[in-house]
Amino acid sequence: MIEYRAVFDAEVTFLNGGGLTTHGFRLDLPAPDLPEDRLATLFISQLGLAMVDRVRLSDVQVVAEPHKTSVVPDTGPDAEGTRLVDLTHPITAGMTTYPGLPGPEITPHLTREASREHYGSGVEFAIDRISMVGNTGTYLDSPFHRYADGADLAGLPLTAVADLPALVIRLTGGSRRDIDAVALAAYDVAGHAVLLHTGWDRHWGTPSYGDPAPFLTEAGARHLVDAGARLVGIDSVNIDDHTGSARPAHSILLDAGIPVLEHLTGLDGVPVTGARLHAAPPPVRRFGTFPVRAYAVLAPQRQE
Repeated sequence: MIEYRAVFDAEVTFLNGGGLTTHGFRLDLPAPDLPEDRLATLFISQLGLAMVDRVRLSDVQVVAEPHKTSVVPDTGPDAEGTRLVDLTHPITAGMTTYPGLPGPEITPHLTREASREHYGSGVEFAIDRISMVGNTGTYLDSPFHRYADGADLAGLPLTAVADLPALVIRLTGGSRRDIDAVALAAYDVAGHAVLLHTGWDRHWGTPSYGDPAPFLTEAGARHLVDAGARLVGIDSVNIDDHTGSARPAHSILLDAGIPVLEHLTGLDGVPVTGARLHAAPPPVRRFGTFPVRAYAVLAPQRQE
C-alpha cells in the first residue's frame, strides 16, 4: 500500500488580521493528484484554522511517504484485493529475538520417513518439537509477565487481543529514541490498539537490532493508560529502554491490564486508522509471554 504526502510552503492570512507562514510543511493525502485548492482545504482542516482569508501554496511536491495522521478515514485492498497485513516475524531455529535470550530449538519428534511404518501405503506425517522462551519472535506480554497476581495468557479475554480498532502512530525519521507523552498527545487513543511505528524492524536479524532503540517513556506509558488505550505495540526490540534495568512502560501498562505487543513488523503497510488488529496468543496457564501471529485487517474500499 503506497501512501502520499504533499510538501510545500504556505502563506495564510486571516480575516481578523495577522497571518501564518510555513516552510516545508508535510500534508497527508488521500490521493497523489489532488488540485491545489483541495490541498489548501486539507491544510486548513488539518491545522484546525478558523477565520481564514486566503491560502497561497508554493513549491508543491508530492512524495510517496507513510501518513502521520488520520486524514484518510479508511483504506481499501491492494491491487490483488488482499485485506490482511502480516505484522509478524517468522520464527526460525536459532534466531535471536532479544539479545541474550536463547533462540528456539526446532527438532523432529517423528520424521516423515519414520512415520510411514505407522500408516497406510503412501501416508506420512511430520511431527516436530520446538523448545523456546516465550519471548520469541513477535510476542505478546500479559500482566502475569510482570506481576505474579496479574492475568496470564489464559486469563486474557479475546476482547483484549483480537478485533481491536488499530491506531498507528508514525514515529519514523526522527532523531530521538524516546517516545514521550508529547509525541502521543495529538492522537485519540481511547479504545484502540496503539501501534508505535518506529521503523526499527528494518534492523531485524542483524546485530543492529540490539542497539539502543526507540522506546516508550514512563510519561508516554502513563499518558496511554490515562487516555484509554487497550493494547500497545511497537516494532522495536523492547517497549522500554533496554539499555537500562528499569522497565517503567511494562510496569505501567501491564499494571493497568493493557497487553504489550513487541517486535512487530510491517506497520508501514497499515493505515493510521481504519484497520483492526488481531494478536491472540494460545491460552497457556501460568505463562506470561508467547509468540502470536499478529495481523491487521484493512477496511474495505468504499465505492463512490
